[in-house]
Amino acid sequence: MASLKRSLEFDPFASNISSKVYVRSTKSGKVQKIVREVYLRQDIPCSSKLCQACLKTAPRDAAGRSTPFVLSDSPAGTKKFPQGHYLVPDTNAFLNAMDLFEQSSAFYDVVVLQVVLEELRGRSLPLYNRLISLIKSEEKRFYVFFNEFRLETYVTREEGESINDRNDRAVRKAVRWYADHLAKSRPAKLPALVMLSNDRQNLQKAREEGLHACSLAEYVGQLKDGDRLLDLIPETQDREVAREKQPGQHLYPEYFTLSKLMTGVKSGLLHQGIFNVSPYNYLEGSIRVPAFPKALLILGRENINRAVDGDLVVVEVLPKDQWKEPSTRVIEEETLTKNENPDAEEGEDLISEKERKALQDEVKRTHSKTSEAQAQPTAKVVGVVKRNWRQYVGHIDQSSVSQSAQQGRRQDTVFMIPMDKKIPKIRLRTRQVAELLGKRILVTIDAWDRDSRHPSGHLVRSLGELETKAAETEALLLEYDVQYRPFPKTVLDCLPKEGHDWKVPASTDDPGWRDREDLRGLLICSIDPIGCQDIDDALHSRPLPNGNFEVGVHIADVSHFVKPSTAMDSEASIRGTTVYLVDKRIDMLPMLLGTDLCSLKPYVERYAFSVIWELTPSADIVNVRFTKSVIKSREAFSYEQAQLRIDDASQQDELTTSIRALLMLSKKLKQKRMDAGALSLSSPEVKVQMESETSDPIDVKTKELLDTNSLVEEFMLLANVSVGRKIYEAFPQTAILRRHAAPPKTNFDELADQLKVKRNIEINVESSRALADSLDACVDPSEPFFNTLIRIMATRCMMSAEYFCSGTQSYPEFRHYGLASEIYTHFTSPIRRYADLMAHRQLAAAIEYEAVDPSVRSRGRLESVCRNINVRHRNAQLAGRASIAYYVGQALRGRVAEEEAFVIKIFSNGFVVLVPRFGIEGLIRLRDLADPEPAAEFDAERYALATSGSREVRVELFQKVVVRITDQKEEKTGKRGVKMELVKAD
Repeated sequence: MASLKRSLEFDPFASNISSKVYVRSTKSGKVQKIVREVYLRQDIPCSSKLCQACLKTAPRDAAGRSTPFVLSDSPAGTKKFPQGHYLVPDTNAFLNAMDLFEQSSAFYDVVVLQVVLEELRGRSLPLYNRLISLIKSEEKRFYVFFNEFRLETYVTREEGESINDRNDRAVRKAVRWYADHLAKSRPAKLPALVMLSNDRQNLQKAREEGLHACSLAEYVGQLKDGDRLLDLIPETQDREVAREKQPGQHLYPEYFTLSKLMTGVKSGLLHQGIFNVSPYNYLEGSIRVPAFPKALLILGRENINRAVDGDLVVVEVLPKDQWKEPSTRVIEEETLTKNENPDAEEGEDLISEKERKALQDEVKRTHSKTSEAQAQPTAKVVGVVKRNWRQYVGHIDQSSVSQSAQQGRRQDTVFMIPMDKKIPKIRLRTRQVAELLGKRILVTIDAWDRDSRHPSGHLVRSLGELETKAAETEALLLEYDVQYRPFPKTVLDCLPKEGHDWKVPASTDDPGWRDREDLRGLLICSIDPIGCQDIDDALHSRPLPNGNFEVGVHIADVSHFVKPSTAMDSEASIRGTTVYLVDKRIDMLPMLLGTDLCSLKPYVERYAFSVIWELTPSADIVNVRFTKSVIKSREAFSYEQAQLRIDDASQQDELTTSIRALLMLSKKLKQKRMDAGALSLSSPEVKVQMESETSDPIDVKTKELLDTNSLVEEFMLLANVSVGRKIYEAFPQTAILRRHAAPPKTNFDELADQLKVKRNIEINVESSRALADSLDACVDPSEPFFNTLIRIMATRCMMSAEYFCSGTQSYPEFRHYGLASEIYTHFTSPIRRYADLMAHRQLAAAIEYEAVDPSVRSRGRLESVCRNINVRHRNAQLAGRASIAYYVGQALRGRVAEEEAFVIKIFSNGFVVLVPRFGIEGLIRLRDLADPEPAAEFDAERYALATSGSREVRVELFQKVVVRITDQKEEKTGKRGVKMELVKAD
């Protein structure tokens, strides 16, 4: 990357100047022409170690050093280019096959042209970031050549020439220059300059100009590992060519043009939003749009029209006579599409016979039951604005594999079943069917054509055998896009040179002590979960002469070690958060900082950022101040240890007394929050116990929350609120804050109806206070868990909290609904959250500890940071839950457990139960109750299901039942999960 930056430092007195014209649209719709001067140079090096000319003329820094050359002096050869070769891909090659360039077995010595890098950034930011990672990798030898600044390779756009054609011509000119330039050095073996592209027109023109040019398939076919690598190449273009020759019957409606979509959305005739697939019915989706209080339902393959979960889509609302209730039937893809032939699906009916029957049954039921008041508006997808396609983890569907495919090496078509049940089966062409059966694999979707019932994709790589811990853990990390690669050398180079020997300077005159308060004399301690190593926060309290209390929250001063615009800062911003799995932690920062130098470990001096209040005995704030500090924690308690110390009346030392004072004040702070309308929500929380030597799961326990958990939580919340106010006051347009929007009232319609029907309890959602009071009233004297159950279900009706930049919202929208706070931020966990690190930098600037860095003032950059950390935060939560679910399944392996469970959802052909002890949910279908499947009567209005015949049971919502839990390998996902059987329903 250093070469990329230094090449931009061109000489203002260069001999040639050219003009470059940019065209842009203003907010008012006018088109502006912007003319910029470009200085063209002749000293931008080719970076080949074979080139003597560039070695002599390459720009040098003040010390006389030039940037090290990247391209090898002995590049690898192939069958066609035995003398060795350098690769020059065009934008099309990177857009189509980034997976290829990331392979370790090939694709070294690559020239990345500036024109390609810029075009890729404009067309796909994720692919651009992956390419930047390759450029930074010293092993891969990718070199950015600034062809737009070199005199001989600069290309002006000709009259009538499209931008794409101009860029293609610039690529070809750069390839020609490289070949001629290296020939002048007369190396013993002149490497070939090979242009890579899947653009037929560009390839043809390159060959006509006498250049070496290959399609991706042609080039890969020459490599030793060619058979495997060919599976990584998308076949989209080949299919398009075939379709041009043999136009077939289209299964799906054509998407509207972009202009028609935008015009429709602007006029209100069409609606735009995120498409979500039902977890219980793959033929049902929904989309929330501002114009309708309830989500729009999208039913059936034709109306879903190739949308994939998470896509940004545009929909058209269907006539009112087609509005329906959401499905009350579990419809699973694997039961209806099993044994499909992946080779013969082009031109088949869109809907299989089984799917048609399932939908007809559902339509009959809804037509007979639905009243106009219950019906939800329905819609159909008419366009996709932005695909949410990513790499998907799954396994090959054994039923789609032909006998011959399991033996030979010819290319065959199979189905890959994704781990995520919301993603449809993916058609895959591969030469490695036999090797991939029984493996966890990674696949990318390439296209979803109108004449194919399923999307098609290509293999990226195999992760290993199904159910092995290594493969399943990596699959989980990939599935939730967790950045788990080792920290690159550029990041590690940012760490203090002293390593673990780094210490707070002994002399207070040292620059490291500048404007820091010496708080080493305070009785400070930390309280965390057992085994916590990355200690972000510590606390203290002491009585004041006036009867009030001084209370301090001391947070690890990560911003001292992680400076803006460094490689470490960039890496942390991409990772966004630390991810906690059952058996490992994927750190946001290198371990040296996270578990040592920043961690507020006991008995050692550490830099901190402190928030110190004066509180009355009633926990009212008298004043607050913020300061950088040096602290020395006296003890690192676990929640359990701190609780024992508080409860032990014989402990009367000063530290214990201060913790008791903190507990007293925290209870009053909590009461104030509750009085203001804060919500006490719930989610199933369990802890997996691991065998110490083998790290195998042996048991599952429900987490017990102690008073000390709440003690820490209250003061962290108070610090976050205080810091939020301070940074907003200093930076009203750019403060990084966290908001929690009030949920639409319609989110609670179903829960409110369920409580009214089953328990005659009214729920009020007019405000957070009204909802909090309603939840408090949801009690069943005979069942203590009922209140927790309702809080779990209420949590699922909420909106997600999100980070935002203060200038993007009006002040009333800052409110955190769940905490009933007017303003809030995250400040207390900078070791594990990038948002907190940004808040630290803004707070440091607000108290004038340091100058305002541009990174905390650029609203555009901060908005981009917020978008990323919102996604990373959500993914980290999902990965953590998935890890627990996996290990719960492993802990139950070979065991049979009978546990109490509660019915939380009822369908016409099954019901869902929650098992509190394990914190897991399971679907029990009617077909699981008896064979043959018993007949059933479903009462949607009373939320009840009664079976007759071979097994008679009656199940109602909120009912306590007993289930038998065993482990089972899910056919659909290939994951080992739990199987639940109904034992008793009283």
